Amino acid sequence: MFDHVTIYVPDREASARFFDAVLIQLGIETSYRTNSFAEWDDFSLTHADDEHQLTTGLHIGFAAPSRDHVDAFWQAGVDAGYADDGAPGPRTEYLPDYYGSFLRSPDGNSIEAVHYGDVPQRTGIVDHLWIRVADLAASTAFYRHVAELCGLSIRERPGRTTVEGPDGGSFALLEGEPTHSVHMAFPTDNAGVERFHAELTAAGYPDHGEPGERPRYHPGYYAAYVLDPDGHNVEAVNHNRS
Repeated sequence: MFDHVTIYVPDREASARFFDAVLIQLGIETSYRTNSFAEWDDFSLTHADDEHQLTTGLHIGFAAPSRDHVDAFWQAGVDAGYADDGAPGPRTEYLPDYYGSFLRSPDGNSIEAVHYGDVPQRTGIVDHLWIRVADLAASTAFYRHVAELCGLSIRERPGRTTVEGPDGGSFALLEGEPTHSVHMAFPTDNAGVERFHAELTAAGYPDHGEPGERPRYHPGYYAAYVLDPDGHNVEAVNHNRS
């Protein structure tokens, strides 16, 4: 579903301690870390600054291998002093076998561990995001383009639009006080990066970085960036790794 998801935090070390404490309970260890970034597979965080405001109002769910892992995630967070946002248990309003637990990150975002059975194996650790938007129709129109360009599917119902990947990962757009400052990147090939940028900018969405190599990330990193109606930086990327 996602190549990666990035959030912006005021205190990188404090946020990294939170995610280290809880994600290790899901078998997820830090995959990359610098003075600027901390990364766990397809999820990363970095400093908020003048260009990237603090990420707020986000819900993110991480895939757990079992219900025991969901329990351990929550217990580790509570034991470390982080805010409980929902004890482990079934949430059958989502799916019959949906089992989750919820914590609040140091910046107040809703962080979940979730396990349910009837889905393919995830290609990354992010199971889903919930993003609140100012204008659901406008955001749906944008992500309808993204879904078509990046091989995703889209489902619409009153008050909610869900974009789904072939591995079962998803993100939902919900009406409400808008979420701020989430970066989402979707995998494609070089031609797909170019179509993504050309078609979305032609449709009137703001350019945030034309197609090209970004060697500061790694050799062969080829990407383009467009802003969605709420100002989130959305990327199409091909890593060109042999």
